[in-house]
Amino acid sequence: MKKLFTLFIAIVIMAGFTGKIFAQTSATLATPTDAGAVLIKAMTLAQTAPLHFGSIQLTSNAGGTVVLPSNSTTRVFTDAVATSAATPVATNAAYNVTGTINETYALTLPTTTTVTHTTVATGVYQMDITLMKARFANTIAGDATISHLDDSGNDSFTLGGTLTVKPAQLGGIYHGTFNLSVDYN
Repeated sequence: MKKLFTLFIAIVIMAGFTGKIFAQTSATLATPTDAGAVLIKAMTLAQTAPLHFGSIQLTSNAGGTVVLPSNSTTRVFTDAVATSAATPVATNAAYNVTGTINETYALTLPTTTTVTHTTVATGVYQMDITLMKARFANTIAGDATISHLDDSGNDSFTLGGTLTVKPAQLGGIYHGTFNLSVDYN
């Protein structure tokens, strides 16, 4: 019995060593695991010229619209508003954009911007600018809201829109502000 017990212990010990000898303790992938990162520079947006519809002549109290294209200061007038030779002249808003080279980005424009008479706060003393459109330097044609930074990380664009002159609009100087934003796609 003692021999049988000793044999049994020897078999158990050998089985324990055998299991440890044949067990796999590590593994290596057949191909390396990929790693990476995308590093982007913070974008900057700088205004180089303001949006100004210039001097506009009121031909009657009926109102009308002034369209300032995004790539030209040649305005289009409707109804009871017309061009004027008085200063200031019309200017497209202009902007420079910087960021990571060869990246695309989106421009967010306001839907409506209100300009307010600078000295009078009664009567018809506010006008709206709508349908703002941008023309990017890196695009061949057409208004857009998507562009890309060149191989130096630069782009620029000009901006236009439609000014609505309401019936019985007060003559005078109007001013307002609006916000734009750019962000990588």
